[in-house]
Amino acid sequence: MGERRPLLADGSIVGSYKPLYRYWELARERGAEEVAITGEDLEALRRAVELRGRVSLLELREELVRRFLPRVDPEIAREAYESLGWRLTGAEARRKIAEILAGWALEAAKNLNIVSLKGWRLPPT
Repeated sequence: MGERRPLLADGSIVGSYKPLYRYWELARERGAEEVAITGEDLEALRRAVELRGRVSLLELREELVRRFLPRVDPEIAREAYESLGWRLTGAEARRKIAEILAGWALEAAKNLNIVSLKGWRLPPT
């Protein structure tokens, strides 16, 4: 059995969801919001693709990262990564959690046939 993944995630874009699960655990302990993708996020993604047609996966991911950044607590993100052996600043960890959320949104959109990802490959992180 492989690593745990959130609903509609398939691991085709996000290599590991461990940091996000750790973030959720810490957020729960602190009574903070457990940030996740929403129907509104998927609808925004659908509209972006519909309006512009063919769009670079990197562009879509960056738009989603900007959408998720305000929802991620940098201190909880830093602690999540630190507990996994990574030493990052709050800003770096916050961005990485937002990137995982963006990847999850793209995987979900692909699995719901909102977007079609053809000939794509993200650079390794």
